[in-house]
Amino acid sequence: MKYTFEAPEGGWGFIICVGMALPFIQGLGSIQCFGLLFKDFFEEIGGGTSAISIVSSSFFCALSFAGLLSSSLFQKYGIRRIGLVGGFLYFVGSIAQVFVNSSFQLLIAYGLLQGSAFGIIIPVCYSTFNLYFVKKRVMMMSFAQTLIGIGGMIYPILIQKLFDWYGFRGALLVLAAVNSHAIFGMLVMHPVEWHLRKVEIVDTELQDVNGNIPNDHEGKDENHHMVESARNSIGDPKTYRGLSMDHLNKLTGSRRASSIASLGNWTGPVVVSEFTNQPIKSQKKGKWKALVDFLDLALLKKFVYVNIVLGITFALYSDVAFFTLQPLYLFQLGYSRADTALIIAIGCGCDLVSRIVLAFSAAFVSVPSRFVYLAGAFFTFFLRFVFLKVTDFTAMAIMTGILGFLKTWIHVPLPLVFAEYLPAERFASGYGLFMFLQGNLMFAIGPATGYIRDTTGDYVITFHFLNIFMGLCAFPWLIEIGVNRFKGKKSKELST
Repeated sequence: MKYTFEAPEGGWGFIICVGMALPFIQGLGSIQCFGLLFKDFFEEIGGGTSAISIVSSSFFCALSFAGLLSSSLFQKYGIRRIGLVGGFLYFVGSIAQVFVNSSFQLLIAYGLLQGSAFGIIIPVCYSTFNLYFVKKRVMMMSFAQTLIGIGGMIYPILIQKLFDWYGFRGALLVLAAVNSHAIFGMLVMHPVEWHLRKVEIVDTELQDVNGNIPNDHEGKDENHHMVESARNSIGDPKTYRGLSMDHLNKLTGSRRASSIASLGNWTGPVVVSEFTNQPIKSQKKGKWKALVDFLDLALLKKFVYVNIVLGITFALYSDVAFFTLQPLYLFQLGYSRADTALIIAIGCGCDLVSRIVLAFSAAFVSVPSRFVYLAGAFFTFFLRFVFLKVTDFTAMAIMTGILGFLKTWIHVPLPLVFAEYLPAERFASGYGLFMFLQGNLMFAIGPATGYIRDTTGDYVITFHFLNIFMGLCAFPWLIEIGVNRFKGKKSKELST
């Protein structure tokens, strides 16, 4: 009797979805509500918008570096073990925030500790999720994203209530207890070998006249050797022990995501964290050569790649900074903390609706992910001018909802933009190089936004400045597409 092992496609996989949703709700919620959470703190210490920009930018810089190194850490120590370290660091950063008294201390607690921890947690979640689901991956990712979206709606309202009940430090202490569930989320990331389904293989051609399947020890040994070789080629053998060759091929044969719905948030270095299906050969290289090969710096010679990287980096920074400063802008307009939290929750709710719409539409309509991203950046650029013209609650809630709906178009399709441009063999390095450049650029640009706000004292001017970066994504991409159309050429994949 022959058997094969297949992905659970359910069972403990449902717990994996919940475990993935918990740290994502906390991490993405803290990014969305950073201004709401620390407004009073920065006013108390005399820190201006520059300090807010530097601290929030440091979070993404640390996240990018941690995500870039995650694959090597997984191969050396295992996914779950590194995930637990990430969950513990995130909790430590939350506890440290309760005792901060300066913007530098907050940079360490929030930017360095929580940023690097979240950068570890993201690839742990996606890597484990991809092992548990193959056939049902799109459906279950949509389920997990729905949980994250619902949590994102509740998070700002929860913060507002905690402030009313316990004050600033008390609210941070309760949030630290909530954030401790990141450890639980990483704890349930069991190795897939613990929950694989054992499926009987029935080969009618091998059956004898009595319906029995003869033993084929030679074939069994050969297949076992193939499976062992495959395990050794993809990193941590403990993670893949017991997998059949067919299942290994499904897990490692392709680096490209199948659809927009199968992807999570932009913060997921999904592909960077996947293990390579090529044996790792030890070669002696110079330090510069090793760095060039590791980051695949040769891609910087490609104009289209550079245009994609800069456009996405500028759009991401513009979007993240905009929603970080929005609560402070609403406070300046005279909104109460409760009304501000409600408006943020409406934006998160529309973000959730947009994810669902995008998932269903991707199943029926095939649109290049870069066009989806371009549409999000283009419409956001113009609608922000309308946003800055409204002041009453209803109009502000409607515009925030529309911008929240378009936010999904900027965040969710991001990895697929690279997947559609880069060949499979350069996908991991190309996406890793983007993460490296994006983290550094966001950290470098951040203080400029804060300086403009502190110098002018005007959030409207600051938002116009941020909108320039959104335009630096949309219009160069439109020019590139227009030039290619005019010349009658289509974008080609990079040569190997």
